[in-house]
Amino acid sequence: MVAATPVTSEAEERISVASNWTLVWWRFRKHRLALFSAAVLIGFYAVVLCPDFFSTQDPELTDARQAFIPVQGLHLLDDNGFNPWVPSVAGKRNPVTLRMEWTTDPERKVRAGFFVPGYSYRLFGLIQTKLHFVGAIDQGQRIFLLGSDRLGRDQWSRIMHATQTSMTIGLVAVTLSVILGVVLGGISGYFGGLADQVIQRMIELLQSVPTIPIWLALSAALPRDWTPQQVFFAITVILSLVGWTTLGREVRGRFLALREEDFVLAADLAGASQARIILRHMVPTFLSHIIATSSLAIPVMIISETSLSFLGLGIRPPAISWGVLLQEAQNIQTLALAPWLLTPGLLVIVAVLAFNLVGDGLRDASDPYSH
Repeated sequence: MVAATPVTSEAEERISVASNWTLVWWRFRKHRLALFSAAVLIGFYAVVLCPDFFSTQDPELTDARQAFIPVQGLHLLDDNGFNPWVPSVAGKRNPVTLRMEWTTDPERKVRAGFFVPGYSYRLFGLIQTKLHFVGAIDQGQRIFLLGSDRLGRDQWSRIMHATQTSMTIGLVAVTLSVILGVVLGGISGYFGGLADQVIQRMIELLQSVPTIPIWLALSAALPRDWTPQQVFFAITVILSLVGWTTLGREVRGRFLALREEDFVLAADLAGASQARIILRHMVPTFLSHIIATSSLAIPVMIISETSLSFLGLGIRPPAISWGVLLQEAQNIQTLALAPWLLTPGLLVIVAVLAFNLVGDGLRDASDPYSH
């Protein structure tokens, strides 16, 4: 018991001098499932930073003769040890349906490798390179790690680029929603009066209208001749305009409680401007809550974008997103021929689940009364 006393005292001293963010991190890392989910999200955003590096070939490269090629699973070992390869595929036209039928032959191997040359692209949009994370050793051969679609395009490479679009829209839309929620909710709670009345009635109006019809109406109003970049920006703005209301009300409630606190009154008496009081003194007191709420809002934005694109009202080809890829899965006959086209749906589930688990972990870690 005597030996344990200094250790306990040292731990208590570390806790007493630790910053709030340090305490949040200590509590968060105890949530192993949230920590694993955070690692999964880091992997997703690594793809977002440079999808071309993780692609095996140009996502827009088409060849109808190679339509619906089945998944060529990547094998890391063979009889000689570590020697990556994928099984070769052979096609034969069905004399009755005239449809090409593909079969994999594990006895015939197509050599693959990591950090191999391929098509040219700009790393991070700056550095011209041909290096790819995985690909065929022979640049004249195409490998399809997740099969091909009806136009012979590589599904793996298209998913890499779709991940960049869908994950970016979720993050950017939530960022805009947080800015709107904090600014408008802060004005409503801090100043009160007419500003509070106007902002609260606007929130009630937005929350009283069903969300899906708003998305459908605004998305359908987009000009059909807009470029993919313009549609991307418009969808992001639409999602953020609808998604800020809940956070706005939470911020208003916090500001109503905080504006009468002693530290706010002291800052006011010291001559601090209203903007400084809000940004430097009031917002940081519940910043961890804003981050936790935002992490839970991102999956909602991802699902919303995927749904709109799936219905043909969001991101449209030639742009690529998870929703655009799932449009290929609308046809039952196509699914019977190529079930691997459902892979983007699995990625949506994984990303949404990971965000929810990270959000739960952050929410618990940022709550001082939960431990």
